[in-house]
Amino acid sequence: MSLIELHNVTRIFGPQTVLRDVTLRVRRGETLAVIGESGCGKSVTMKLMMDLLQPTAGEVLWDGRPVRERNDREIARERLRFGYVFQMAALFDSMTVFENVAFGLRQNTKTPEEQIRQIVVDRLRDVGLTAGVCEKKPAELSGGMRKRVGLARALAMDPEVVLYDEPTTGLDPIMSDVINELILQTRTTRNITSVVVTHDMQTVRKVADRVVMLFPISRLRPDESQIVFEGTAEEAFACEDPRVHQFIRGEARERLHELAAA
Repeated sequence: MSLIELHNVTRIFGPQTVLRDVTLRVRRGETLAVIGESGCGKSVTMKLMMDLLQPTAGEVLWDGRPVRERNDREIARERLRFGYVFQMAALFDSMTVFENVAFGLRQNTKTPEEQIRQIVVDRLRDVGLTAGVCEKKPAELSGGMRKRVGLARALAMDPEVVLYDEPTTGLDPIMSDVINELILQTRTTRNITSVVVTHDMQTVRKVADRVVMLFPISRLRPDESQIVFEGTAEEAFACEDPRVHQFIRGEARERLHELAAA
């Protein structure tokens, strides 16, 4: 059984349809990469998976059961199964690193403070940071360190699923690979299901078991699926569909022609 499913999901914001009749599944234990151009609905898809947004039409299922059948208390409890790593880490600027990583535990559990301290130190160590960063503020950290603190915060609640929103954006190639290695390490050592929204093809090649590519609705016919590719990373890199081929290789010539003709 799939851990998360979207069945014929549409999401509309005002006059704009961002997702149209999308169906996809996240299998337990896999790392799914969701790729596509800016504005095609990748981050919206991830927020729907976690019930941070609700579909305009269609339904989201957790463990085969529609989210809409659950009451607010049950949804709040089930959301604790998810960890979310934000694009720019989204740390609380006024809090220390320790307070950021401990935040979910303090807000949602009755874990004793001594145990919280050990969990925070352990999770920081898991992402390659020492206890020496605990009293630092986010402004004192590099971009890569902030990303790793964000991952430590997500892992502190011992989630079943971790959702990564552009985890390597703004990082140099070496630090990007550090993040990719941490995604792999997290999956291997903690048996976590991962969903990674990314433009970074090195991330896709390195961490993805399966790839889904979304395409902007404005450039599709009304009868075309918004998912233009679904398969393994190896199949994605070999795909001959020009939309997939151009995106994966970063080839802009045809897209420039389209923009000029618009």
